[in-house]
Amino acid sequence: MATSATVGILLLDWETSAKIETVAVLYGLGGALSFPVGLFVARLLALGRSAEVAFAAAFLSLATATVAITGLIFAFDYRTYYAEWHADTGSITWVFQLVFTTLAALYQFAVLGVRLLFPIGFVALFAASIWFARMPR
Repeated sequence: MATSATVGILLLDWETSAKIETVAVLYGLGGALSFPVGLFVARLLALGRSAEVAFAAAFLSLATATVAITGLIFAFDYRTYYAEWHADTGSITWVFQLVFTTLAALYQFAVLGVRLLFPIGFVALFAASIWFARMPR
């Protein structure tokens, strides 16, 4: 996922090359943490089923886990940046700021961040799904 994000960034001709490493680490961490989760869910869904079902389960589980966990990591980083200007921890205002900052981060990731998973990430997802479908169950 880090490679996919880096290639996507380079294809988009980003002006700020200093942030490329940060984005690559974020996507790499998201991919690394999501793979075991997606694999576990895929095994549960494909238990005792055909190879076609196993492929579909792996494809769906790995894609969902990767987008969800990478999005959450992005939201945590986003929230950390804006926490400096938020109210005192535990107050009602702080709760509203936490919720809406997190929702804004998830929206921004859905609109701008998911596309960085596609140049290479989609091919890796397809390959991992084929690998999973060929494993004995």
